[in-house]
Amino acid sequence: MNTHDAGPAGGAPPAGPEYRVAHFQDRLASGELGELGVHAEVRGGAVLVTGTVPSARCRDDVLEVVREELGGLDVHCDVVVSESSSPDHAEELS
Repeated sequence: MNTHDAGPAGGAPPAGPEYRVAHFQDRLASGELGELGVHAEVRGGAVLVTGTVPSARCRDDVLEVVREELGGLDVHCDVVVSESSSPDHAEELS
């Protein structure tokens, strides 16, 4: 038996990135973060996580799930916080 190929189930092969991304998506959808528009996909050997969240706290929660579910993979996060407050200055147009 080659122990380098053993996954977390003690002998099962490690889960591929597509499986882990699907599990990540399921976890987001079933938890408190389910209403968020956060998506993940495998692109060129890396995982791209994108979306817009309403607060920095939500982004931190999403990033924590990313660390837990996608740890060890090459992950690029482009999760932004939407500005829901009114601006504190006038926008200058040119």
